[in-house]
Amino acid sequence: MAGPGQIPGRYNLVIEGKYDTFDHQIPVEGFIRHLEDDDVPDKVSVIGLGEAFEDGELATELARAMDRRANDLEYQSPTIQFVVEGSFHRQGKTFDLRYEDELYSLQEVFGPQLERREQGDWITSPF
Repeated sequence: MAGPGQIPGRYNLVIEGKYDTFDHQIPVEGFIRHLEDDDVPDKVSVIGLGEAFEDGELATELARAMDRRANDLEYQSPTIQFVVEGSFHRQGKTFDLRYEDELYSLQEVFGPQLERREQGDWITSPF
């Protein structure tokens, strides 16, 4: 059974330190390479999303890579966590990540189907 912050077949966005994370942790750039090579680990924690948003281009590259591999990920159903520094904020019908005193729209990377779980320290999105 999946633990909190670890639902297989979905992106799990968790606030750092609030949930158990996987030992296998990779930065956003590494995750993009895994997506492009079609070898995403069964259980992985992706770190550095806030920095990717700050970069802008990296967040766009991540969104494109995730979109291209969505069908493959649905079939493989890995457990993917994005472990983020900062906090989540509801903005209308979507969510933002507050990182380094800036707000970044999570919808830009994860699409519009974001769903808040538990105390607000965990959000999920389908592949």
